[in-house]
Amino acid sequence: MSSVGQKCLPSVADKHGGLVLYKKSSCASVRQPNTFNRAFYLRHRGSPLHRVDHALHSVRILCRGNGVIEPMVTHLDHWLQAAFREVAGDAVDIGTISAIEATRPEFGDFQCNAALGLAKRLGQPPRPIAEKVLRVFPLPDCVERAEVAGPGFINVWLKTAWLADYLEALDADENLGIPSPGRGRTLVLDYSSPNVAKPMHIGHIRSTIIGNALDRLYRALGYRVIADNHVGDWGTQFGVLLMGYRHFVDVAQLEHSPIEELERVYVKSQGRAESDPAWMEACRLELVKLQSGVAEHRALWQRFVTLSFQEFDRMYRRLGVSFDLVRGESYYHDRLPDLVRRLETERHAHPSEGALVVFLEEEGLPACLVRKRDGAFNYATTDIATVLSRVEEFAPDRIIYVTDERQQLHFRQVFAVCRRLGVRTPLVHVWFGLMRLPDGTCSTRDGNVIRLETLLDEAERRALAVVQKTSPDMSPDEQREVARIVGMGAVKYADLSQNPQTTITFTWDKALALDGNSAPYLQYAYARMASVQDKYRERFPDLDFSRYPVRLDEPIERALALKLIRFPAVVTRAAEAYRPNFLADFLYDLARTYSTFYQNVPFLAASEGVRESRVRLGALIARILKRGLYLLGIETRDRI
Repeated sequence: MSSVGQKCLPSVADKHGGLVLYKKSSCASVRQPNTFNRAFYLRHRGSPLHRVDHALHSVRILCRGNGVIEPMVTHLDHWLQAAFREVAGDAVDIGTISAIEATRPEFGDFQCNAALGLAKRLGQPPRPIAEKVLRVFPLPDCVERAEVAGPGFINVWLKTAWLADYLEALDADENLGIPSPGRGRTLVLDYSSPNVAKPMHIGHIRSTIIGNALDRLYRALGYRVIADNHVGDWGTQFGVLLMGYRHFVDVAQLEHSPIEELERVYVKSQGRAESDPAWMEACRLELVKLQSGVAEHRALWQRFVTLSFQEFDRMYRRLGVSFDLVRGESYYHDRLPDLVRRLETERHAHPSEGALVVFLEEEGLPACLVRKRDGAFNYATTDIATVLSRVEEFAPDRIIYVTDERQQLHFRQVFAVCRRLGVRTPLVHVWFGLMRLPDGTCSTRDGNVIRLETLLDEAERRALAVVQKTSPDMSPDEQREVARIVGMGAVKYADLSQNPQTTITFTWDKALALDGNSAPYLQYAYARMASVQDKYRERFPDLDFSRYPVRLDEPIERALALKLIRFPAVVTRAAEAYRPNFLADFLYDLARTYSTFYQNVPFLAASEGVRESRVRLGALIARILKRGLYLLGIETRDRI
């Protein structure tokens, strides 16, 4: 058993929770175990330092009681947070104290620059603050040395033997060290949300892909996630569509290509409405009849919904996306009259020019319209009702919406009204920029939309050409399957590797590149790692590399170890910051470092022990790469 595994239990138990602390020492290299410091605990009870066992006991204790590894970076953070709190008291915001990866090897493995930010607040130079921090508590067992550099940077070097032990523990953990902060907590995640009677198009890709990545990340962190596809099956567009259907539908074409035909009649009707006020008024009346429950209108609407869901399900299967709930706006329609009455009764909503609005001057926002002059409800009314329903049904700890940047004002208004109605659940809008092709974005209303199916077909077609060139010995069926995986991965990663809040210009050359920051590069890297393991088993059938200890003799091996130990923290940060690109960046950096490793040291030709350690290290990298890509919704294969 590795030394990490041997040190999973505190050596000194205490009736207050088995916490182990150390006495202060002027010499950081002297460890003086002491049982639980109750005065310190009471001073920080209720703060993030409440769990001071993580911060102050020997960081040799890396496992929870159930044997699950905790993130390495968490331990450094808690040690630094506790030390800074002891030095600076309430002047420090421990949420800003963290260990970050050093920018250069000579600056250590990790750095902390918190002393610089505290200097002005404490009225002291930053360097003495940093020096006090290193004296207040002994170094954790994982740390070889820590020193103050420059004006007040704290540089930290980890023990190489400890790193090797930690990698063995990480390798033994089926969850690869990913923590479970969400255990017992519920999230509602609202994403994708296409509109009925319209084909899914390139505009839906970002919400679907980003939302699904967040879905996977939060589930990995132990959250109960309720993924809800809040489909647009109600609203103004149905008045336009009903008019178009009555006057322009081609029945034969509707049977052959239903969604394309519904889109055609919608575009034609919308164009007429923009130039003909009488037509627009007729569309409005059609909508009122639908919302009033007229049987003929409801029957047509239900047909549109059924045809649309057949299309949606087919696209989601291709993307590998699924939902726990699929509830359209119509699901909440019966709640809207009572909601509006409540807004009026509680004096949140007021008449304005024949409509009903909630004035939001206190929040610095425009008024929120909740009922139109004709008595119809709008998107805001439905979204407010949806929040109230979700809070009532699921009691979630957070509700997250993933939509494009154009809905920022809408959600600020909706969230403000919900708060006035007493909703205390955190409501989060994760907004993203638009995705463009080199010739610009497209609009459904104008009829020149690029369909999602067309984009995915093109991805597979181009990926097949790559696979046929790189793997001509594969069977045609296998080539098509690899092309599907590579093509879908290319589209997803081209999105997820970017900051969601940026506008993306999608290009095929970049998405399908085999030598850049792309899904195919990572998928091929994984396949090469799997190939090394296969070759090892062929040449050494009587040996098992997983039974040999990890050795970090070469600088590149140590560099890989420092990257691997960050994986749990990266997963956590990607989820909590709503930035899947943090995980994508990590995976690309890891794959590049592995490539340098593989090209510069012998693997199968190395001596026994060294050889097994390197193959084992490569296998761990492959597991993390595979798991990371899965969390982004991207498939891998052992052979490409």
